[in-house]
Amino acid sequence: MNGEAAGGDKLPRPRTGHGRWTSFVADSTPGPSVVRGLHEETNPRHRIRVEHDAHTLLIHLSGEDGDEWTTIAVDRATRRWTVAQDRRQATTREAYERLYE
Repeated sequence: MNGEAAGGDKLPRPRTGHGRWTSFVADSTPGPSVVRGLHEETNPRHRIRVEHDAHTLLIHLSGEDGDEWTTIAVDRATRRWTVAQDRRQATTREAYERLYE
């Protein structure tokens, strides 16, 4: 994948008002537990999680309603990347296998 819209065509620019960009946030539950995921502040079902090892960075992004997943696998040394999408979070294996032989 090259990061473009399907078929190489660009998507039409969304019509936006004077909205502002926001960030994903961590749960504000106090305690010693490590935060492993973030969610959209106004939509907690829309989640993102990042994990890595010495060679690969994996970015998991849920659909707006928490269903379906997009996983981006990035090789840390070369910054080459692949993307996989599915209804299940099992997209990790597909994205990883697309990246490496």
